Amino acid sequence: MTNTPEGRESRPQAAVDIFGDRVELAEAYVDILSEEGVLRGLIGPREPARLWSRHILNSAVVGEAIPQGLRVTDIGTGAGFPGIPLAIARPDLDVVLVEPLLRRTTFLDEVVARLDLRNVTVLRGRAEEERILADAGGADVVTSRAVAPLDRLARWSAPLIRVGGEFVALKGRSAADEIAEHARAVAEVGLTDLSTREAGVGTIDPPSTLLIGIRVETAADRKARARAQRRAQRRSR
Repeated sequence: MTNTPEGRESRPQAAVDIFGDRVELAEAYVDILSEEGVLRGLIGPREPARLWSRHILNSAVVGEAIPQGLRVTDIGTGAGFPGIPLAIARPDLDVVLVEPLLRRTTFLDEVVARLDLRNVTVLRGRAEEERILADAGGADVVTSRAVAPLDRLARWSAPLIRVGGEFVALKGRSAADEIAEHARAVAEVGLTDLSTREAGVGTIDPPSTLLIGIRVETAADRKARARAQRRAQRRSR
């Protein structure tokens, strides 16, 4: 472990295992959160003592469920979880951070610039807004962390995922219960094959619990496609 100021969690060996030669970038992000993140009210004053274990590592291991080279949209990212640790650990991914609050997107823009994260884009807005759907939609994967119960989270996430893409939400141990409770509502918005998966097994303790689903075409998708085709035909006349 590295030496850190009193009250801050030192870098664990697992960070090197997960981030490899980009671990210094992850540590720089921890430094920013520990100082400016607390001062600007983006994380609580007790969080620097557990940033690595509670926030950074469990966000980064989401990448275990995401294949190479995909476009990932992280909704309700807040101070950047899981999107920024994921983007640091996986520079092959194109990560879009969606957050409605200006003070948070200002912070995220500064972090992206300071860490030179060229695979990260920050968008201000709510996932359900038309302009966010236009700019962040068609994602291969939509992810999130502690944003909302599954029924609402699926309703916000599904429209941003391309058909055949994946929903990968970082959830708590009640993830299986959420599937049982909300499976019907989730299916209505086009997410099926819901399952849970542990990420970081043998590397972090406890492992992260992921709730995963596949985006399928819905009747609403077919109607939208038909409307788009009719508009295209009218323009071509």
